[in-house]
Amino acid sequence: MTMPLLERSFASTLDALVAEFATKPGARLEAWVFADAASRRAAEAELKAKGVEARIRSAFKPLVHAFLEEIAIGEIASARVAYPQHPGCTATRFLVEAYPLSGLLPEAEVGFTAGTETPFTYELSLTDTHGRTEEVRVFAPNREHTDAVGEPQVSPTGWVRATFADGTSRDERLETDVERLFEAAVAAAAEWEPPQGTFTQLRIAATLPWPDRALGIDDEAIRYGEILHEDLYFSLLEVFQTHSGLSLGDRTLQPGQIAPAIAIAPGAPQVRVSVRALSNVDADGPAQDLANPQAPLPPTQIAAELAKIGGMEFSTSTVSGRTVAARYLAGGDAGVMISGGQHANEPSGIVGALCAAQTLAERDGAHFTVHPLENPDGYALYRELIALSPGQMLHGARYTALGDDLEYRATEPRYESAIRDRARELCTPNFHINLHGYPAHEWSRPFTGYVPRGFAMWMLPRGLFFILRHHSAWSGAAERLIDKVTRRVGAALPEVLELTARQRRLSHLHAGEPGTRIVNGFCCQISVDDAMPTPLKLTTEYPDESLRGPAFALACEAQAEVTLAAYDAYQKIVG
Repeated sequence: MTMPLLERSFASTLDALVAEFATKPGARLEAWVFADAASRRAAEAELKAKGVEARIRSAFKPLVHAFLEEIAIGEIASARVAYPQHPGCTATRFLVEAYPLSGLLPEAEVGFTAGTETPFTYELSLTDTHGRTEEVRVFAPNREHTDAVGEPQVSPTGWVRATFADGTSRDERLETDVERLFEAAVAAAAEWEPPQGTFTQLRIAATLPWPDRALGIDDEAIRYGEILHEDLYFSLLEVFQTHSGLSLGDRTLQPGQIAPAIAIAPGAPQVRVSVRALSNVDADGPAQDLANPQAPLPPTQIAAELAKIGGMEFSTSTVSGRTVAARYLAGGDAGVMISGGQHANEPSGIVGALCAAQTLAERDGAHFTVHPLENPDGYALYRELIALSPGQMLHGARYTALGDDLEYRATEPRYESAIRDRARELCTPNFHINLHGYPAHEWSRPFTGYVPRGFAMWMLPRGLFFILRHHSAWSGAAERLIDKVTRRVGAALPEVLELTARQRRLSHLHAGEPGTRIVNGFCCQISVDDAMPTPLKLTTEYPDESLRGPAFALACEAQAEVTLAAYDAYQKIVG
């Protein structure tokens, strides 16, 4: 059953500009829109044939696009960049938006300073390899507005500046096609009231005509489909949180599954918002070499690899009827709980948990529970969206089909969360290894102020990251554990240590350090939490969302190595 809420196409902003200015020969046009470079160049060529001098730039990350499209990067010896500030933004908002500029100029000396004379304008001083200096200004069009939950925002937008043959001119905001699509989709979906006790999928299917553009720096790229997915998902989550009287960012809300499905396809942008029943049918796929996986595993392989561990099988069910499967191996070691896939768009932890558990199962005395895929409903959506939107981080698949984060669930029935309850009954662990991931490239919400609300710390990748929480009495054990684990992982996987150092350097230039400790080269967040059901919990955060190929295999290897290192260190500490 499917209930439509909105179905609409949006006239292309580029086509509208061409149609308007083609009748005005002699005009000079500067415009900023959300569109790929090829589409913008084609529009410029059409206008040139009609006697109009046009330059159409990107409204998304305009400074980065200026270097990609208009500034001779290879000839720059140094770049001094003054970035604008605005009272409606964080002080470094436009510095973050300039990411990953420093990585695009690896041979140049790049420096940033705060504040410019002209609002929403970067001021550059560029010196080339011959010692010549040029002053350049780059406009970053933004608008002040109120977002879907009534919060003030300053967000990137389209703009037009034109002078005409008769001497008249325009200098004003241009509402673009994708901005209209975003506003219409959020408004239509916000009118829907999730029925109490009946869970469905809120589907926001959209197409945009602009393909991704890789930037040649790890997994960084310009991805218009992704920014729409991210802003739709989190905006709607915030709308439902507000409607329910909850604080923004609350993870207990159960509105059902919010599923933006954004595809790249030619033609005008389109969107269809509908409500449909949850499905528990999984699409299968090719199995991966567990020792060298190039992509997330299909569910059938996850089940098969879990069965190889042996021991006692236990499970629970999701709201859709999928099984959350786990294994318990009893032995003489101190018990450890190993989990993965809490957030289903973080796939390397699933493989890491399986690999580590299979290794531990071969040891005498191993004592652990493992539930590698805690959120199979989210994972089913994730795999569906992978096929539709490759390369995206896909946070719409992050939470369960109930719409909440299973770790924060306090209501009955427990569904997925019951797997941890049962693991604690069987194993009585004092240590929980919780394998997670985070975006492998920049994460932004350009239609809602750019910086992801509540997730600014995870906006830029910083390599392998550790979060260690512990009861007060376990402070000494926690310190010994994090030292042993980071030393072993850095020695065993120097390429992960190098990735971490490289990403930390680049992110530091644009966002500073996230206020964490550096332990043996890795960012670590260590804190006391006496409310945890286990007194010691190590959470990994590997920048894995969207990775494929050898980079994904390395992420999985790192997760497995951390798990084994943590298990072994814990045995020595408590032994």
